[in-house]
Amino acid sequence: MAVHYLEFERPIADLEAKIEELSKLSETTGAGAFDAEIEALRDRAQEMRREAYSKLDAWQKTQVARHPDRPHVIDYCQALIEEFVELKGDRTFGDDQAVIGGIGRFRGQPVVVIGNEKGHDTATRVKHNFGYSRPEGYRKAVRLMELAERFHLPVVSFVDIAGAYPGVASEERGVAEAIARSMEKCLLLGVPNVAIITGEGGSGGAIAIAAANRVLILEHAIYSVITPEGANSIIWRGAKTPADAAKAMKISAQDLVGMHIVDRIIPEPPGGAHSDPAAAMAAVGDALAEELKALEGLSPEELRARRAERFYAIGRSGLQ
Repeated sequence: MAVHYLEFERPIADLEAKIEELSKLSETTGAGAFDAEIEALRDRAQEMRREAYSKLDAWQKTQVARHPDRPHVIDYCQALIEEFVELKGDRTFGDDQAVIGGIGRFRGQPVVVIGNEKGHDTATRVKHNFGYSRPEGYRKAVRLMELAERFHLPVVSFVDIAGAYPGVASEERGVAEAIARSMEKCLLLGVPNVAIITGEGGSGGAIAIAAANRVLILEHAIYSVITPEGANSIIWRGAKTPADAAKAMKISAQDLVGMHIVDRIIPEPPGGAHSDPAAAMAAVGDALAEELKALEGLSPEELRARRAERFYAIGRSGLQ
């Protein structure tokens, strides 16, 4: 499988190309001829990766959050959710494959899962509309949350979306109203809900399924009201760069947890979640188990009160 290197990873890419070249040369000159050199170069590449990812700026984190090989909701369901059964359609218009949802068991506990799916190759990206959700996706989310409430099941959301689909048909079918209804349902749920920002958390398209009791975010994920490109275009009329916008917007996990917009950062493997998806998904699973355990046994009234308190507190840190 081809490796997708980001711009700041070019020195690592060059080093790994040398490793590949030496490995092929070793096959022709005899096994073990360059083992020591290859091992030293691999250690150096890993160290370079660890160093690079320890000091990413906001724009580099945006690139990592958008990496095509990061795990998406289907991957998380395969890794963490046993007996997953996908439920389709909004019972009004149709099925939106940019939003995947269903029921299953997370470490033995029945849960309802909702998440954004972008796809990994051309065929799946087209199938899932590149992750851009239409109104029926949010109405499907509401239907699933109502199902969760009816059967007293926690709701788990995997958020990875640049924004809701802005096309004419989407507007004609009431995308803004659908997003608002989904947010309302999240906030008024009488069962625990935990949201994990796994890649991009963009605009109302993200918060529609992320208005949860607890909002977690992966170390190199982002969460914002608009993309850096969009902010640069609207606020500065393109006079600056998306990198400038990303820095000004404070969209990184580290900035967000300081402002109490998210509650917890989940560490990623060195090189990002795309470098070791299994380890990243295992870390998400452990964090999710802890959060669900902490919410266990709370009454519907307590859950709603805690959720309201959480969102009212955003932006009030340090105020008297």
